[in-house]
Amino acid sequence: MNDGGLNMVGETPNGSREETGIVLTPEQLKSRRARNVAIGLAVAAFIALLYVVTIVKLGGAVARPPV
Repeated sequence: MNDGGLNMVGETPNGSREETGIVLTPEQLKSRRARNVAIGLAVAAFIALLYVVTIVKLGGAVARPPV
């Protein structure tokens, strides 16, 4: 089973490194970045929602400690 002279770590038999795996086109990289930004914004919005819900549920108990 010959994989083009590359071993498992992506080095040729003479020791030089070569890029292995799937090489994405610029269009695919742009799409991946846009998807990652959308996921990041969704996660940030979810965390903000949890923060707001926590503050609302705690109400004034945070600002006024029990006496």
